Amino acid sequence: MKSMTILSGVLIASAVTLMAVAPIHSVPLKTIQGKATSLKAYEGKVLLVVNVASKCGLTPQYKSLEAVYQKEKGKGLVVLGFPCNQFGGQEPDSNEKIQEFCSVNYKVTFPMFDKLEVNGAGRHPLYNLLAGSDSPFPGDIKWNFGKFLIGRDGKILKRFEPKTAPDSVEVTQAIQEALAAK
Repeated sequence: MKSMTILSGVLIASAVTLMAVAPIHSVPLKTIQGKATSLKAYEGKVLLVVNVASKCGLTPQYKSLEAVYQKEKGKGLVVLGFPCNQFGGQEPDSNEKIQEFCSVNYKVTFPMFDKLEVNGAGRHPLYNLLAGSDSPFPGDIKWNFGKFLIGRDGKILKRFEPKTAPDSVEVTQAIQEALAAK
């Protein structure tokens, strides 16, 4: 009986520990340099997750993404860029070339990650969480520069369609509300 009580306590503690780390923070990823990582380093931060492309009509959004990041990073916002080549082949380059393009043309300093797929059979697990059937905002990503706002607790708060500018009232107000939440 005593061992059953101890075993039950261990199982409950393990379950509580697993629930403490939001699933989004534990998804395996790679940095744009190819290093294995996850979003664990960003626990407790507000995240703006964006699928990006360097040869798209919306590519100038890099400028406003960087501006929003610079303005709000001190309050806990992190913009995360995920290159994707699924929309019109608008991100065909290597990670190295993507990073150089973003740095030279838009002075991007926010974290960039390995190119991934956001839709279809090859959809990355991160985008399964963001846009899959169990997401509060399910449905395929429509184009480059789709955005998801993630709260400090790892919950998906908002989804913004590609043409919604990062510095629009809609996005900046949602970011401010997420940053204000403790």
